[in-house]
Amino acid sequence: MQVEEAADRFREPTSRVVGWLAVVIILPLALLALLRWQPELDVIWDNNPAHFWLVLAAAAIAVTLGYNVTDAARRRQDARLLLVSLAFIASAGFLGLHALATPGVLVGPNAGFELATPIGLVVGSLFAAASGLELTPETSRGLMARSRWLLAALVALMVAWAIASLAELPPLDTPVPEESLPAWQLIFVAIGIVGYGIGAWGYVRLYRRRGTPIVLAFAVAFALLAVTLVVVAFAVNWRVSWWEWHVLMLVAFGIIAVAARREWHEERFSALYLEQTLSGTTDASILFADLESFTPYSERTEATEVRRMLDAYFSRLIPRMRELGGNVHQLIGDAVMVVFNKHGNQPDHPRLAARAALAFQETAAEVAAANPDWPRFRVGVNSGEIASGIVGDRGHRKHDVIGDTVNLAARLESQAPVGGVLVGEGTRAHLPDDAVVEELPPMEIKGKAEPVTAYVLHHLPE
Repeated sequence: MQVEEAADRFREPTSRVVGWLAVVIILPLALLALLRWQPELDVIWDNNPAHFWLVLAAAAIAVTLGYNVTDAARRRQDARLLLVSLAFIASAGFLGLHALATPGVLVGPNAGFELATPIGLVVGSLFAAASGLELTPETSRGLMARSRWLLAALVALMVAWAIASLAELPPLDTPVPEESLPAWQLIFVAIGIVGYGIGAWGYVRLYRRRGTPIVLAFAVAFALLAVTLVVVAFAVNWRVSWWEWHVLMLVAFGIIAVAARREWHEERFSALYLEQTLSGTTDASILFADLESFTPYSERTEATEVRRMLDAYFSRLIPRMRELGGNVHQLIGDAVMVVFNKHGNQPDHPRLAARAALAFQETAAEVAAANPDWPRFRVGVNSGEIASGIVGDRGHRKHDVIGDTVNLAARLESQAPVGGVLVGEGTRAHLPDDAVVEELPPMEIKGKAEPVTAYVLHHLPE
């Protein structure tokens, strides 16, 4: 696996990693112990603006991370990233509520809002713990299928907490002058500590396999958040011990943000991918489309007009492919590559790809109707096993699909009639008997030892 092989150059010994984690855990706890042992050192620093901006900064980092990881999770259909993003969103949302409890800022002191941060961290710890597990492909697909419901449930929880806080409903009707937590809240804090502990250990184990800095950053950050909850349980409001857990929280999110910033922008979170996302095989259908005589057209046409032509085509074709279930893998000049069943959730992918290929040509014909001098597309489709995963090193990497199925799809496209669709045997075998196809004589294909049978697809019944 290329990511893991490349990571060997950056991996630290496990004993050293455990040692760093021990330092990360012990130093903040030692400071807390000192402050509680010597109360005169735990001085009061009542600074409302500093509190507001510190909490707001932590929330901003968390919500930015949550947005970016959510985007990556949806693109790669990776449940680990989904769980990580929910952990960030939970923290960010409750942090925002906590910021409102700053005296002189909108709501001001409120028991529910003052306790929002530890509650948000506890909720986030459950997602963090789950993200440290190596989920099966079936579990990952199930979670991704329910991703919008999970996000909606999390948002509903935050809204319900805000309403209960504003209405001062029990048990949020008692002021918390020193943020000293009663027994029921200490139970939640304990759950959060365990959750982040499990998450941190899960990422230590992942680091042993991947060895990339961003994985280590997650392990350190989750360890810091576990310590943060310990400090929350014993801190005294507006004193140094109270400020300590705010700073720990900011540092934890900041560590992940810095580590992510240093990763290559493409597949920034690839080191966190589940094994099946990082490298795996599946049956899929590949659609290639390319403009015939594009080079001569470009030679005789102004560059701005060429760009206008491509924009006109792709502004219609790309949304159409996505609408029909295709994953638009890449655009290369005038060529487009679309993958069906890349994530193993489209068992009828040959039919989907064939239908999308016909729709591609129909849409392209509509666009070109008013421009008879524009070149037209050829489309090739092939179905079979592909390998998908990360290709490249830390300096430049991308998530790609490779294999003979992909190569043959590209070759079929080059042999397809202009304005038509050519499908391989792998696709034809899964189409219904009433599909209208025209078998062509066996074709000699570059790179193939034996002649290839292909079919011009004319019609596919609904």
